[in-house]
Formats: sequence, C-alpha cells, structure tokens
Amino acid sequence: MCSERPVNSFRTKLISIVDDDYREFVTRGIPCDRPFLGVRIPEIRKLVKAIPPADFDEFLKAEPIAIEEVIARGFLIARLPYAEMLKHFDSQIKFLDNWCTVDTFVASLRKTIKHHELDFLDRKVEPLLKSRNEFAIRAGLVCLLDFYVDSDHLFLIFDRLEYLKEHDEYYVKMSLAWLLAECFIKYPDETFVYLQHSNLPKWTFNKAISKICDSHRVAPAAKSQLKLLRR
Repeated sequence: MCSERPVNSFRTKLISIVDDDYREFVTRGIPCDRPFLGVRIPEIRKLVKAIPPADFDEFLKAEPIAIEEVIARGFLIARLPYAEMLKHFDSQIKFLDNWCTVDTFVASLRKTIKHHELDFLDRKVEPLLKSRNEFAIRAGLVCLLDFYVDSDHLFLIFDRLEYLKEHDEYYVKMSLAWLLAECFIKYPDETFVYLQHSNLPKWTFNKAISKICDSHRVAPAAKSQLKLLRR
C-alpha cells in the first residue's frame, strides 16, 4: 500500500488546525483569489519543521493551492542551504500573489542569506526590482527593507526608489513608502536630504511622510519638519 504523498499529508494537517474566526479576520486584509484556510503563521512554521528532508523535493514540486501552502513552501525553501535556496527562489516568486505571502517569505530568508547579502542582492534582489510583476517588485523592495537599510546601501536604496517611482501598482507604491520611512527612521539626516530633492510622485511621497510621522521612533521636531515637505 502506497503511503500518502507529502503534500496531501501536509494539507490534511493544515485542515485539522483551521481557525474559522482567524480566517474571517485575516481575509479582510489579504485581497487574493487564492483561498485562505485560517491557519496561523506559527502553526504553519511548526508543520514545515516536521517535514523530513527526504520529502522536500516532492513537496516543492507540488502546486500550492491555499495561501498557507504558499507560505509553507517559502518557509521550506528558506530552510535550505544558501546555494540550494537560490535554485528554488524563482519558483517561489511566481506563487506570490498577495502582500502576506511576499512578506512572510522574505522575512524567513534572514538566516539563510546571512554572510551572502551582496551575492543575494546581485543575483535575486536586483532582478526582482526590474520585474513587471507587482508582487515580485514588492518582494525586492521588502528585501531591501529587511536586509539592506544600512550605511553601505542607503544611497543605492535612494537610487532604486527613483528607478521605481513611475510604478502605479498599489503594493509597489506602499512598499516604496514603507522602505523610505524605514530609511528615515534609521538615517534621518541623509533621508531628509533625499526627500528634499526626491522626484517621487505625490501619493508615494506623502504616504512615506505619513508613515514616518506615525512612528514612535521619530522625534516630534523631525515630524514637524517633514510635514512642511508635504506636497
């Protein structure tokens, strides 16, 4: 008798821990055609950790259906050694069709890319930023936000913000604003100078200022200065 396929076994386990109330709450904030079962992220992570290495290849070959399966697939790829992760990275990007799957996948990569940040930037992040797909671009921008807001990459980020400024997709514009806000929080002087000369569209520019002003990590005096820049 054949044993159950890894992905089918995983789906059975997901369904067994569905939280209907959580599903109703979360689906309001994740616009997506893909179904959301209602399983919390920590529970998905536990299930992924229990997948034996012998089942990895078959699991990654399966087409994910629910949002939780896309998230699980990303967590599994992030568990792989760096070189192996790179081989599967692009296959995951094509399944990212909402902000949640993007952000959870990128966040899960932190340990995997440690000590490989420059290589990862060249091989994967830069191509994402040149994509025509809204969520691929968002993935590239969230990578910049999560891994590269530092003194070595700050001006590269400003350059990429200008490069992407004409994109009108909602989740690209929100990511640009979010990234710029994080730059200001960590490097206020340099980012203020950039804002003074930025060619970002009005919506993105003002959204970034709003996000900065919402932060408790920014001094009131700085917020007052920023509000004067609003267009």
